[in-house]
Amino acid sequence: MPPAPPRRRGPALAPHASPPERSRGRRHPEPEAAERSPHQRDRDRVLHSGAFRKLKYKTQVFVYHEGDYYRTRLTHSLEVAQLARSACRSLALNEDLAEALALAHDFGHTPFGHAGEEALDAAMRPWGGFDHNDQTLRVLTRLERRYAAFDGLNPTWETLEGLAKHNGPPRLPPSPTLADLDGALDLRLGAQAGPEAQVAAIADDIAYDAHDLDDGLRAGLFGIGELAEVPLVAPIVASVRAAHGSLEDGRLFHETARRLIDALVTDMLAETRRRLAALDPGSADDIRDAPEPVAAFSEETREKDAELKAFLRARMYRHYKVNRMASKARRLVADLFRLLTAEPECLPADWQAPEIRDDEAARARTVADYISGMTDRYAMLEHKRLFQLDEVG
Repeated sequence: MPPAPPRRRGPALAPHASPPERSRGRRHPEPEAAERSPHQRDRDRVLHSGAFRKLKYKTQVFVYHEGDYYRTRLTHSLEVAQLARSACRSLALNEDLAEALALAHDFGHTPFGHAGEEALDAAMRPWGGFDHNDQTLRVLTRLERRYAAFDGLNPTWETLEGLAKHNGPPRLPPSPTLADLDGALDLRLGAQAGPEAQVAAIADDIAYDAHDLDDGLRAGLFGIGELAEVPLVAPIVASVRAAHGSLEDGRLFHETARRLIDALVTDMLAETRRRLAALDPGSADDIRDAPEPVAAFSEETREKDAELKAFLRARMYRHYKVNRMASKARRLVADLFRLLTAEPECLPADWQAPEIRDDEAARARTVADYISGMTDRYAMLEHKRLFQLDEVG
């Protein structure tokens, strides 16, 4: 058999990037691919996973049936991946690693967004609670069962470390899932995330800001005039109107969101370059050992971003229409959890492991895994099957 062709090399990386040829490997060793780097394979496995497909029908803010135009977890993840990849290219970082992190970062979200997570966390409180970031790691290392040699997707160390630190170094002591991974791989939980993970996390923040603003405007939860009180957005709206005069709402909303993304990314790149120059890191581990993240907004933009988030929290996330849907979603998830933990024989056959019959903690965790993997529409259908006599189970 002829030797495998040499792997194509990507763009040159900065000394402080995460070079794929020096990946710290996987929990379950595998032979490397001839044509793809380890982080390209992570990205590809994420894209082909069942968890990724289900993001199509998982809520961002609006439940899926409220309109086809609003963001879902899938569209949000694609938008985060685009921002993260573009920013990493500008900073000469590992684009494939950042893309894998961005595409997988919401795998652990429940149906119905944060309302579903709140209900599941309350139900799981006797057994350690529920956290969507921790659940993402469970999906990637246990719950995706597609490969013959291992459970999960067997991601690289860099992908697991980046997701474990999506919101910064995790609180200690770690959850059982994270403790198990750390024991096997030494994820350096007390250190900062690597540079690509930091960029992916801030790309998530930028996408939330701009696209929730766009969705809220389109849904009529607030008007463009109300943005005059938001320092980060008001000058953008004014500049759009000055350049184009009167625009139809759809164009005005999109142009505002587009320019907001550009402003936030430009600020983040400038501040990140400033911090990198001050730190002068020679490796990704120098960034992990730094006292603060290197990927960040400037202080002025951080303050304005906090004001935008406060506006969205008051006018969108706590709008009475959103509150009503969230209330229904919490009750639905709580109903499912109560019934399935009380009557585990109602779980699908492939979820009925023998140990859940006599082990209350194992039963609760299995039910939480089952519910958290549901899409919005599947959760509503399952609720009907379990609670309405005229629905076929």
